[in-house]
Amino acid sequence: MKRSQVLIFILAIVALFTLNKVFLGSNPEISEEPEMIDHDYISSQRLFDNTWKIIRDNYYDAELNTQAWARWKEHYHGKIKTDEDAKVAIDTMLASLNDPYSRYMNKAEYLDQNNSLNSKITGIGVNISSNAGKIHIVNVMEGTPAQFANLLPDDIILSIDGKEVNGLTLSEVAELVRGPENSFVNITILRNKDKLTKRVMRKEIKIKTVKSSIVDKNIGYIQITSFVGSTTPNEFLEALEKTKDTNGLILDLRGNTGGLLPNAVFIANLFIPHGNIVSIVGRNGYKYDINAQDTEYSIDKPTIVLVDGGSASASEILSGALKDYNKAKLLGTKTYGKGMVQKIIPMPNETGLNLTIAKYLTPKGTDINKKGINPDIKVEFSIKDIKNNNDAQLQTAKNVLSQMFISQKP
Repeated sequence: MKRSQVLIFILAIVALFTLNKVFLGSNPEISEEPEMIDHDYISSQRLFDNTWKIIRDNYYDAELNTQAWARWKEHYHGKIKTDEDAKVAIDTMLASLNDPYSRYMNKAEYLDQNNSLNSKITGIGVNISSNAGKIHIVNVMEGTPAQFANLLPDDIILSIDGKEVNGLTLSEVAELVRGPENSFVNITILRNKDKLTKRVMRKEIKIKTVKSSIVDKNIGYIQITSFVGSTTPNEFLEALEKTKDTNGLILDLRGNTGGLLPNAVFIANLFIPHGNIVSIVGRNGYKYDINAQDTEYSIDKPTIVLVDGGSASASEILSGALKDYNKAKLLGTKTYGKGMVQKIIPMPNETGLNLTIAKYLTPKGTDINKKGINPDIKVEFSIKDIKNNNDAQLQTAKNVLSQMFISQKP
């Protein structure tokens, strides 16, 4: 499996819904209505003007990439006629910040994000990617309509309900696949040289973000595929219960591109009973430490955290905290290096804005943005390993834990 594969709708951000909620250490209650969607409708020109002001007043860099921000408002004054005009103008304005993490979403894109945050969606249960213009099925979720219809990884989607997907974006393809629950969608695929059409019933898909198992009889293995879902903390506690009788733990964060800050803090708190878990540095240099809270459950066993170049944002908050407190050894390759924090801002006309409002530091005050975190034990994952289905990093982690068990014996 290609660990660095970024799947559609895995949101590579750390999200702050409101600073108060995060600073109080609570998990935000995420819902589509009314908290996360603004149903007020305003003119497209006002939509642009409001967005311009929010960016001016809240963006992390008060100098806004050393530009005269007023020029954008002047440039588009009286020129915005439709919401699509507003999106093009806002996208152009955001691009001037040279910030890959701040983005404006139209109604459909914002709904996709909210569905991901709610860990559920009405669809068929596949993740897709685009490669050389072709839409590939990356994986098929267990127990979903796609699995029952015998859709397989590496199938190439040719058309959906007769509409060819060549040239469409991933979001456009996903929109065609989704629809009302219990309705059917016809998906034509290319499998090797065979052209097949599958009739698949749409169902509510509950996205699981945590997987667990026991390996080598006495090692618990927990993989967190994303911190996006609101159910991630409960899923992680369930995984801990399933692996509670093991002597050591492997926590797999490879390819986990991030998600919600409270999820990362919650899990770190299970390893770290006291002290600062992460620091948030805001627009004016104000620094706030998010400290560990009293918890009934704690993890105190030898732990290895698997990381790679796809481990970003929330994954780096968790792995950085565990490394700084010597609660775990990091094994793999250097992490991505995303140390910026975004806030999700509901906008009128049911649109939304992800805006960079702060940066974060590890407990020791390390700024990892564009630098990443170096593992304690470097183990490459080669193309040959992928082809041979040989997980050299996981095997090394098991070997290291076994040695730790021996050294702990009296």
